[in-house]
Amino acid sequence: MTDNHQQQWQQSLQLIRQAVSPEQYSNYFEPLDFESYSERTHILMLKVPSQYIYEYLEKHFVSLMTHVFRSTFDESVKLKYRLIITKEKRKTVTVSGSETDSSAPADSSAPTWDTQLMAGKTFQTFIEGTANRLARSVGLHVAEHPGKSNFNPYFVFGPSGCGKTHLINAIGCRAHELYPTKRVLYVSARLFQVQYTDAVKQNNTNDFISFYQSVDMLIVDDIQEWATSPRTMDTFFHIFDHLLRIGHQIVLAADRPPVELQGVKDRLLTRFKVGMTVEVEKPNPQLCMDILKAKCQRDGLRIPHDVITYIARTANGSVRDLEGVLNSLMAFSIFYDSDLDMELAERIVSRAVRTEEKPLTVDEIANVVCELFHVTERDIQGKSRKQQIVIARQTVMYLAQRKCHLTASRIGQMVGGRDHSTVLHSCAAVEKRMQKDPDYSLQVKDLERQLESSSA
Repeated sequence: MTDNHQQQWQQSLQLIRQAVSPEQYSNYFEPLDFESYSERTHILMLKVPSQYIYEYLEKHFVSLMTHVFRSTFDESVKLKYRLIITKEKRKTVTVSGSETDSSAPADSSAPTWDTQLMAGKTFQTFIEGTANRLARSVGLHVAEHPGKSNFNPYFVFGPSGCGKTHLINAIGCRAHELYPTKRVLYVSARLFQVQYTDAVKQNNTNDFISFYQSVDMLIVDDIQEWATSPRTMDTFFHIFDHLLRIGHQIVLAADRPPVELQGVKDRLLTRFKVGMTVEVEKPNPQLCMDILKAKCQRDGLRIPHDVITYIARTANGSVRDLEGVLNSLMAFSIFYDSDLDMELAERIVSRAVRTEEKPLTVDEIANVVCELFHVTERDIQGKSRKQQIVIARQTVMYLAQRKCHLTASRIGQMVGGRDHSTVLHSCAAVEKRMQKDPDYSLQVKDLERQLESSSA
């Protein structure tokens, strides 16, 4: 290395410093060491202290560096890196730099980007219903326009088993399909915490942060698990803040809304609220049936309609329980060479589905609804078409479908001897009214909470 080459390197750094932010310069350019430049081969060799920094430079600054080095060294300059791949800095690997603006390193020795997404959880396999329609619609928009909408960050919350993980994976899969050069990464909060802990132990925290700050779309699941890990949250704050400032997409999922995340500092909560927060509710029995039918069709399963209906009514509004029961049903059927009938379904459900609350009866539901709407049980059972009575009657059927392990036919029989189509129509009418009438929607949700507390 000649003094002239060292001067050219220092001149390059001065030009780069003027073109990037102080933080970017400190994180990604100061750690570089100029190793050599060959007048014969025009190869500029830089020593890079970690894989993270190498990948970030190749992703975001290859065009800038090429332009600068061509002006300071030679028009034919070719960039190569010597990566330090052990902590003791004794072992290195040499890779070529990109010669274009491509976001992927040109050398085949560079590692393939792993999205960690679950391939089967896509929008094609995500069944839409009233419980998830808004969340799905916004999620699709986010996937198709990552970082370019007001939905950043996109925060999805809902109870366990409602389909949050499927949805956020679908967002990642769609974005990766549309933008294959973008770095899409799915990670559970627990894995993120394990990686961070390992980085601290190995004194690689800066590399850990730099790696995550290089992601184009970061998807983190179950972030409520960080509630007792303030250091993890502080580190995530720096990653989150950086990605948000440079316009990269963030998708988060939790079992509760941001305001109920205990232990999360205000500076992070306020940033969660900048984008879009959407609730995914437990699927109602109709959506559960649609999910089961779709899975049966996908997997080529033939299950009687009454068995599907029974499973949908008894799965506690959990997609996870639905799939578990269905898988167990098939396994038992094959192992014991028995038919997929109601008897087998009842055996599987009793073992696979945990019911922590005592079953509600239609009479119990009718009592609380009558009290709210100031009608009598005779009115509910009768044929009066007065609006107040009709709304109360439909509300009873809706709540019975959600809270009782009964078929629509059975509910109809217990509410004035009506048929199953009347029950289904009533449930649809209630859901439509809830969408249009916020006050009524609050009344129904209050009734659900009251019924849940009374059955606990």
